[in-house]
Amino acid sequence: MLSLIIVLATIILLILSILFFPTIKIGKIKVDSYWVIALIGAIILIASRSLSLDTIKDTFMSNSSINPIKILILFISMTILSIFLDEIGLFKYIALKSANYLKSSQIKLFLGFYLLISILTVFTSNDIIILTFTPFICYYCKNANIKPTPYLISEFVAANTWSMFLMIGNPTNIYLASAFNINFVDYIKNMALPTLVGSIVSLIILLLIFYKSLKPKMQIYEEKTKPLNKFLLTIGLLHLILCIILIAISSYIHFEMWLITLCFATSLILISLIYVIVTKNKDRYIIKTLKRAPYSLIPFVLSMFILVLALSQNGYLTKLQTLLKDNFMYYGLSGALIANLINNIPMSVLYSQVLEGMSLTSVYASIIASNIAAFITPLGALAGIMWMNLLKTYDIKMTFLNFVKYGIIIGIPTLLASLSMLFFI
Repeated sequence: MLSLIIVLATIILLILSILFFPTIKIGKIKVDSYWVIALIGAIILIASRSLSLDTIKDTFMSNSSINPIKILILFISMTILSIFLDEIGLFKYIALKSANYLKSSQIKLFLGFYLLISILTVFTSNDIIILTFTPFICYYCKNANIKPTPYLISEFVAANTWSMFLMIGNPTNIYLASAFNINFVDYIKNMALPTLVGSIVSLIILLLIFYKSLKPKMQIYEEKTKPLNKFLLTIGLLHLILCIILIAISSYIHFEMWLITLCFATSLILISLIYVIVTKNKDRYIIKTLKRAPYSLIPFVLSMFILVLALSQNGYLTKLQTLLKDNFMYYGLSGALIANLINNIPMSVLYSQVLEGMSLTSVYASIIASNIAAFITPLGALAGIMWMNLLKTYDIKMTFLNFVKYGIIIGIPTLLASLSMLFFI
């Protein structure tokens, strides 16, 4: 009972922090409150002896695919590859080129952005695309004198729907797929149809909601694109493409995915560093890339894992497993609900334990839930919280209730449509 009380108190404080005090100021330093609260909760659990240190040690030092340290290395390494391409200006360059080409009508611009964001999300990460494109959309819409809301909502929906397609699209995909030894190819085979159908459904709903807003003509606004550093662009793209290819065949070459991504991230940093030193380039691409890496996920995921271990050790997860049975629809619907109560990363950590012994269909349902939950409420994913804070800096009005209104209208049909495709696997 003590472990359950500590876990519930941590989750309640976590939700309150996200809503009311997302950052904590310590002197001149600002830190995100969510990982601090999760860490305190984990420390209290250990101090109260609700979970033994030996259990934590065995889990964190294990050679299994569910080892959270390996999963974190995989995700952060992949994120570094994506951030590097963003820092040298690739994503902004593509966005500007696309916007300038599609400036004839809002409908074309809307569909063009949706397609572009979807494609880039597949090969990078939903969080990176959201953080990159949100400032660009706000800036572009202001100068073109058009309403930003349709484009912003579309961006968020596209990024969190197409993030399902590849394992690398979301840390929750990596976590759950790795926990159940799903390889890269099998993952695509089973997630391609749910992603495609979910995307079509969400796009139709988006057009129905925003069609009237997109009818007015837009002011012609064109901005010149800055030339990219060809060497760094080539190196960055080459590392990303080769990394994805090797991840895809990792199960056949018997090389763990986290090692592949770590090698490529290290290689990219070293080659870029040598180039900067030799050419005396003053652009601080590497420093900026390393600064932007999501290091706060490390204490957050490890702490949430400890909380879930405590629940598992005390028998609470067995009760939830009995309740959900092995019904993939139950896992999909409950996963989306729980993700919007505690965030999709803790939900994935929780379900990695609950899904033990269940069918892979239920695992895929949980992966779908962890992605689509992100655009039902801002609490569904860290991307939603960061996105809402980002909009405030650009004076874009998006209240919690407005987000939920769009989220329910778009998210629930998308979730049901994607989950229904699992009947065919």
